[in-house]
Parts: sequence; structure tokens; C-alpha cells
Amino acid sequence: MSTQIHLLDEEEEQEVPGFDAEAFAKQALASRRNLAAAIDHTLLKPEATQEQVIRLCREAAEYRFACAMVNPTWTALAYAELAGTGIPVGVVVGFPLGASLGTTKREEALALVKIGAHDVDMVINIGLLKSGENQAVQQEIQGVVEAAHEAGAIVKVILETCLLTVEEKLRASELAIAAGADFIKTSTGFSTSGATPEDVAMMRGVAGGRCGVKASGGIRTLADARRMLEAGANRIGASASVAIVGELKTA
Repeated sequence: MSTQIHLLDEEEEQEVPGFDAEAFAKQALASRRNLAAAIDHTLLKPEATQEQVIRLCREAAEYRFACAMVNPTWTALAYAELAGTGIPVGVVVGFPLGASLGTTKREEALALVKIGAHDVDMVINIGLLKSGENQAVQQEIQGVVEAAHEAGAIVKVILETCLLTVEEKLRASELAIAAGADFIKTSTGFSTSGATPEDVAMMRGVAGGRCGVKASGGIRTLADARRMLEAGANRIGASASVAIVGELKTA
């Protein structure tokens, strides 16, 4: 059953806690260490090998990235590699299409947090969103959020913005926030295009300070990362993380 979702009017928007994108971007770009702490070091290629995953984890520990983001099958390996480093394991759920059953996503999240995942990035059901099934979309997200939060993990909800209209992006953001998402995220990096500063700014406009905004997909250079941070992202997802941090002149 579809339900109406209430979008904030001008008066209500004033009540949403704010986020100072300019200040955050300035802090993140002040040093390589700060920038690394805002980046999820990512390897989600289906052909990624055990050796490549181990290298990703070692780089995450060396550079102090926000997490090492891997496919579910590598969760236990990544957890073992990162033990004692303080760097969490990130995983993806319902990836990359988001078309799994909601119960499947929840069970996947439950299984992954049990073996060490801390950051759970889930893809929304895009078809349900486009069909106006708001309640179903929100409930599916909430199921994953509850499973993760109970284990002390966090959830980033991937909207796949390149497939959505402006209205759908706004509605998806509100649904994810209402479901308890810790971050709303632009893209999987596996669809028609990735993050744009415009989408990040729009999502931050909805989120304010209620949750984080993660930009991912096609972020390959420091200039790319800078644009996303200045638009309002407080987390970046990238596979070119080491190169991006290396571009920053300030050590």
C-alpha cells in the first residue's frame, strides 16, 4: 500500500538542525589525515581477489580511512585484517540493484554485523520508490537500520540518484531519514552515473544536520572530492582514495 510522505514546508525547514558544509570541508581538507578520515576506502568490483582485499585493508589502516568497504563475502577476512587497528569494516547490502526482498536485506545485515561489519551501506528498492510505495520503502530501510543499530553498526542508505527524478530524490531522502538512516548516499557506482555536487547539495538540504551525506560514484581526484565536500558531503566513497589523499599538498 502506498502512503503519502510529508515534505517539510518552509517553516518546518527552519527547525531542521543545520550542517556547516563550508566548515566541514575546510577541516577535512586541512590535512591528509583529516581527508582520509572522511573517505570510505572502497573495493566492490566483483572480480576483487583475496589479495586485493587484504591490500585494501592494509591501506585503510595505514592511511586511517573511515572504513574499508568490501563485498559481503570478504567481511570476515577484512575484520581479521583490521583487528586492533581501529578501522571498521564496511559492507554493502542488496547491492547493487536494491531489488532484493526486504527480509533478505535485513537477514544479510544481521549476518554481516555478526561477523564484524560496522558500516552497512544498503541500496533502496528503486522500483518500489518509483511506484509510490513509500511505506514499503521506509519499512525495508528500517528493518536494516534496526538490525544494524542493535549491533552498534551504522547504516548508509544508497538512493542511486542517477535513476531518480528530483521529486524522487527528495522523497527517498526523507524516507531514509525517517527510517533512522545514519547517512543518505548518492550512488552505488555501478549504474549510469555517480555522484554530482548538485545531488549532494540537494540531499544535504533535506538532511540538514539530521544525518550524514555520503557522495560516491566517479570520485577519482582531489578536485572531485573537494566539490562533494563543499556541496555538503561529510563522507566520500572512493576506490581511488590513496591517490586522492596523495594529491593534497598539506601533509
